[in-house]
Amino acid sequence: MGTLSGRPDPLNEFQLQPRDENGPVFNEPWEAQAFAIVLALHKQGVFSWDEWATSLSRQISAAQAAGDPDLGDTYYQHWLAALEVLILEKEVSDSGEIVSRIEAWREAYLATPHGQPVELKK
Repeated sequence: MGTLSGRPDPLNEFQLQPRDENGPVFNEPWEAQAFAIVLALHKQGVFSWDEWATSLSRQISAAQAAGDPDLGDTYYQHWLAALEVLILEKEVSDSGEIVSRIEAWREAYLATPHGQPVELKK
């Protein structure tokens, strides 16, 4: 299935992604955000689908080799790890910035009352 532009629809690459009538569904908001970032970076030409699939496959294989039982509950952790690797390889960011962002999100999460949206201050 393609799009009006004639290019393949990237969502078709993820047929096993849980969906409802509105599209993909996620267990946590960060999973949707990671998903959207990958789609946006691909659309901008930062990496190809083949590069993405290779990176994600490597992360999943490494996790399985380290004992991940691959029950599906860690899928987006592998997704995020693959994204971080590609961001570094493509020099979109550096490891210092990634570590800084992770820490900022952790601090914002810990400071946010339960049930409230997490807000990252710049």
